[in-house]
Amino acid sequence: MTQTFTLAHFSDLHLSPIVGLSPRYWTAKRALGFFNWQRHRRHVHVPAVAKALMDDALSLNIDHIAITGDLVNFGLPREYEAALAWLQNFGTGDRITVIPGNHDVYSWIGADQGFTRWAAYMGAEAESLVFPFVRRIGPLALIGLNSAILTRPGLASGRLGAAQMEVVGDLLERLGNEGAVRVVLIHHPPLPGMTHPTRALTDAHHFKRVLERSGAELVLYGHNHVTRLDWLAAQDGAIAISGAASASAALAIGHDTLASYGVYTVSKSDRDVRITRAIRGIASDSGDIVELSDDVLIPR
Repeated sequence: MTQTFTLAHFSDLHLSPIVGLSPRYWTAKRALGFFNWQRHRRHVHVPAVAKALMDDALSLNIDHIAITGDLVNFGLPREYEAALAWLQNFGTGDRITVIPGNHDVYSWIGADQGFTRWAAYMGAEAESLVFPFVRRIGPLALIGLNSAILTRPGLASGRLGAAQMEVVGDLLERLGNEGAVRVVLIHHPPLPGMTHPTRALTDAHHFKRVLERSGAELVLYGHNHVTRLDWLAAQDGAIAISGAASASAALAIGHDTLASYGVYTVSKSDRDVRITRAIRGIASDSGDIVELSDDVLIPR
């Protein structure tokens, strides 16, 4: 018997408008970020574009949606609340899984609960949320990581840390032995050299060794705002490392591309696994959402 399951991958929504930027939460990093937002990013990230892509995914009857971070811009309490309302508009935590990005842990917010408002979309209660977390959905095991850390102005780097690294290695090995299709969710590019050092995962070399040793079928990430596919040789077979563009980009600036998202179709039988990736998004200024590419990931 073959199970077929579809997973949509969104990232870097950068939802606006900016709300709640009061003097209480004004920091040097937010001041610099707000300047950059006013200068060009507010023209790039358009909520209507993100909504159109989500509507497109829902029209395809996708089984589950994963969002790999940066739902907000400055990590403000009212931004978190607005993002929660946005998620609830498209489905419950049974249909959507979220992990945080660096903009979701942007700067100091005191005792505010921050992105734990979204805990239901991480399969937990706010007070019991831990990383990594595992969600078993159909034939998939979604492994959610948190690479978001507080950084000084000018930096957008991330770190997993020794504790997450140790636990995720054990989880990947156990889930592999159970026959699950292991899909790792992380915001920052997971391998060394995939982005500028000021934006990189600082312990990527260590994480690369964990993946090589423990294995996975698929790693999904965002942060770079570019669709990308790489391969990592591991002990039990090559791992597809798949990056997503921003799902709200109405303009292509620099290396960033127009908005898109990935549709992963997983077919699992007792004998083997097949995974395909279709990229759907905006092809031109017309704003029409079309299929941009279609690849077979497994078997490679």
